[in-house]
Amino acid sequence: MVPHTEVAIMNVALAEARLAATWGDVPVGAVVARGEEILGRAGNQREHRNDPTAHAEILVLRQASEVLGSWRLDGCWLYVTLEPCAMCAGAMVLARIERLVFGSADPKAGFAGSLGDLVREPRLNHRLEVTTGVLEGESAEILRAFFRDRR
Repeated sequence: MVPHTEVAIMNVALAEARLAATWGDVPVGAVVARGEEILGRAGNQREHRNDPTAHAEILVLRQASEVLGSWRLDGCWLYVTLEPCAMCAGAMVLARIERLVFGSADPKAGFAGSLGDLVREPRLNHRLEVTTGVLEGESAEILRAFFRDRR
């Protein structure tokens, strides 16, 4: 059973994903939290900002670092609706995120278990705990609807 807090925070990430879709970005949403305190929340903004690095995860890592006044996000969890890519997984390791919680796996680009497992790579100096499948159905449906409407 998934704890209530994880579901509540993942629902915030889902809201950010829906918002990202309104400006034409792939609907992925992310939140960084320490306990129940949300330190950052964002949806993808690559199209919105014309920035290839403006993934939801990168944006929330920046926000949380600003709030805490440190790049080290010890004790923080990152919630995201879709399994992170290699860039985002690497950024989470570098930021010292404690746990990654994601909704839907990404067999084409995911680096938290699908294509690779950068967040748990034993040769790196930091590894994340990972929880998968939180609100997986909702996360996947937002993406399916987005791409169905594009075709």
